[in-house]
Amino acid sequence: MLLTDNDKLEFAERGYIVVPAVLSRPEIDAATGVIDDLIAETPPPDGHRGHHFYWPALEPGHPLLRLVRDGTALDVAEQLIRPGRLEVPRQAQIALNIPPHPHRPGRGHLDGATPPEPDGRPGTFTVLAGLMLTDQTLENAGNLWVWPGTHRTHEAYFRERGPDALLPARGLPDITLPAPEQVLGRAGDLLLAHYMLGHNIGGNTSPNVRRAVYYRLRREGHRDRWRDCLQDVWLEFDAIRAALVRRDPLLAPNDSGVGNAQRR
Repeated sequence: MLLTDNDKLEFAERGYIVVPAVLSRPEIDAATGVIDDLIAETPPPDGHRGHHFYWPALEPGHPLLRLVRDGTALDVAEQLIRPGRLEVPRQAQIALNIPPHPHRPGRGHLDGATPPEPDGRPGTFTVLAGLMLTDQTLENAGNLWVWPGTHRTHEAYFRERGPDALLPARGLPDITLPAPEQVLGRAGDLLLAHYMLGHNIGGNTSPNVRRAVYYRLRREGHRDRWRDCLQDVWLEFDAIRAALVRRDPLLAPNDSGVGNAQRR
């Protein structure tokens, strides 16, 4: 399953893409079974509506680790950064959205600002990978909301104010937001979103519980260069940078619409 230059250019412009049919039906059913077991073991509070999360640790052999590592999802995500590799994730986020929940998010946010990691560093990463386990072909079905292009706006914000502006004491970036979009897709589709793309939880007025599994993927060495990544939106995305240069050969490899942070 190969991403085309058009896919990469769409990711560059909008900050996300949805790749169809990454999971097979047996893979969807296996992941659904894992979630059913978690719900049976620790159900949401009685009468709960809206988002509900589980955060399983991904020890070797965990079925949700096999889902992303042994299938095609990790390989597809790595096509955004090659040459390079993504670290094996250590945790997944199981995201439920239980109807009826007529909610409209006010703003987007970035993950990892609060709470920080144990060493005080913001929990930044490279790319968000979300596997849809239920259909979300219509709006207000528990869809993730995104603010397209805000990965570039956040880059400008951190270049002006410095990367430490993301630290918890500083609060979330206050940027001008475009109109939001709701991510649409079917069970088995893969969402790939740049870390700096603003996003949030939407409502669910459909009759069905929305189910998705998210993985926060880091390129190897990300923790040592997170400050540079906030100021250079394509620092870890060699394949995106190359696609931008192929679209416009007059661009220098280091001048494909990116900042000037030192590459490592």
